[in-house]
Amino acid sequence: MKKKSIGETKKWLSAAQTISEALPFMRRYAGRTFVIKYGGHAMGDQRLAEIFARDIVLMKQVGINPVVVHGGGPQIAKMLERLAVKSEFIDGLRVTDAATVEIVEMVLSGTINKQIVTAINRAGGTAIGLSGKDGGLIQATKVRRTKRDVESNIEKILDLGFVGEPSEINPDILDSLDQGGIIPVIAPIGVGAGGETYNINADTAAGAIAAAIGAARLLMLTDVPGVLDKSGDLITDITLSDLNKLLDDGTISGGMIPKLETCKMAVEDGVDAAVIIDGRKPHAILLEIFTDSGIGTLINRR
Repeated sequence: MKKKSIGETKKWLSAAQTISEALPFMRRYAGRTFVIKYGGHAMGDQRLAEIFARDIVLMKQVGINPVVVHGGGPQIAKMLERLAVKSEFIDGLRVTDAATVEIVEMVLSGTINKQIVTAINRAGGTAIGLSGKDGGLIQATKVRRTKRDVESNIEKILDLGFVGEPSEINPDILDSLDQGGIIPVIAPIGVGAGGETYNINADTAAGAIAAAIGAARLLMLTDVPGVLDKSGDLITDITLSDLNKLLDDGTISGGMIPKLETCKMAVEDGVDAAVIIDGRKPHAILLEIFTDSGIGTLINRR
């Protein structure tokens, strides 16, 4: 005869209570699409990667349609170093020549994408890996940057090579996968009008996809808790007007600026809300979606 200890009973009661409290959120988001930008430390940690995969499968099981868009900067850097291919950054974007873009596509669309697909499938889901080239998902144009010379005050055009930004998203393929119960895992590679390959920032790609499909949420997994005030405390909610003030007074700075600009554009273009959350925390997505307070910084219109 098997027996359970009091501690085990309390543990399972706590789990049951958590599931019960999540029910209203499951009802609220049933049938809605969530775009999750996946990258950073969470993607490089095997244990966190397995937890992420299970959480994505759980979302699908309760009626939410997850779309995963992943990065891979550290993995690309390692492969470039291994192959002795030099690269540089301008304004946070990797200068991508013809040789580099082949390696970028190989790492993103190949190794990383299939690792994530495999993890989700092993967790009980049905995932398919895509790049922006598949089904014409992401049409891209060349990114152009200018820099003003301090001495001459003349603006110079910087050539970043095959670095692109989304010009058009074709959601038809994502709709088809959704109807088939399949979870898309997307590498941020786009195709130009002439068939050229473009490397796209994963945050930017995720934001554009979320806007194009009218997502309920854009979830940006990062290596920080969210947006912090000047005292280092987490800001849980930000409106678009708040966001402009925080940018102006310097509360938001550095690498957080482009992330929040992506969130802002996504919300302005129809996404219900965007959230910056700490992907280093186990079950970060579930804690954000299925609890009253969430764990990150939510950006919305109001």
